[in-house]
Amino acid sequence: MRGLTELVNVDEPAWPLLQEAFTSGAAALEVVPGDAEQGRACLLQLQVSARSALGALALHTGGVIVDGGWLRVFGGASGASAAGLPSLAQVNHFPSDFDPAWRPTDGLVVGHDVLGGVFALNGHDAAGAGRPGAPGQMVYFAPDSMEWEALEMGYGTWLTWLVSGRLEQFYEGLRWPGWQDEASRLTSDQGISVFPFLWSKEAHADLAATSRRPVPMAELLGLNRDFCAQMGLPAPGFLGSV
Repeated sequence: MRGLTELVNVDEPAWPLLQEAFTSGAAALEVVPGDAEQGRACLLQLQVSARSALGALALHTGGVIVDGGWLRVFGGASGASAAGLPSLAQVNHFPSDFDPAWRPTDGLVVGHDVLGGVFALNGHDAAGAGRPGAPGQMVYFAPDSMEWEALEMGYGTWLTWLVSGRLEQFYEGLRWPGWQDEASRLTSDQGISVFPFLWSKEAHADLAATSRRPVPMAELLGLNRDFCAQMGLPAPGFLGSV
C-alpha cells in the first residue's frame, strides 16, 4: 500500500499534460472544479499516483463534461460546482473510510453518456468479470447492442481521444438532429430514454423518428440490465451508481 504523500508528490505529474490536451482539443468540454480533500481521498483509495491520467483527474477535478453534456467523465470530487457530477467514489461505491483491501468488483466505472452507455476501466480479471479486452484497458457498454465492447486503449489515451473530436464518429448512428439541445437541458443525474429502444430495428432504421424523453440515469441503467436478462444476453455487471 502506498501512502498519500507518495501518490501526490510525484515527478512528471500528468495534470499539466491533461490541461494542455483539454485546452487544445477539438471537443467542447467543461472541466468541473475539484475539491482537494475529496480528490486526495479518492487518490488514496484508487492507489494510483498523480503521474497517471486517472490519478491526475481524480486529484484535480470534479470530472469533465464533454460535448455539452452528452458524456460525463467522473472525477475525484462531487458537488464542487453547479454541474453537480457524482464522484468516482459515489459512482463506484468506495468505502466510506480508506480500505486497502477494497477493489471494484467488475472494473472501475469512469463515465456515462446520455444514452446509458457506460465507460469502464477493466480490473485485473477482466475475463472473470465477463468483460472483453485486457486488464487495465477501457471498455464500453453499448446501449444499442446491450454488450460490452473493448476499446483497446488505456485510460490516458481514452481521455485524449475523447477531447480530440472523434466522438462524432464513435456515435455515428446514435445521434439525431437536435441532440445537442436535448443533451444540454439534462441535469447531471439524467439520461435520454429512446423509444423504440436503441437496439430495436426501428431505431436502427430511423433514429430521428424515435420519441425521446429525459429520465433518471439510474432508471436508464436499470432498464439496460433488464433488457439483457429479457434477451438472454450476458448480465452486464456493475454499471455505476448515480
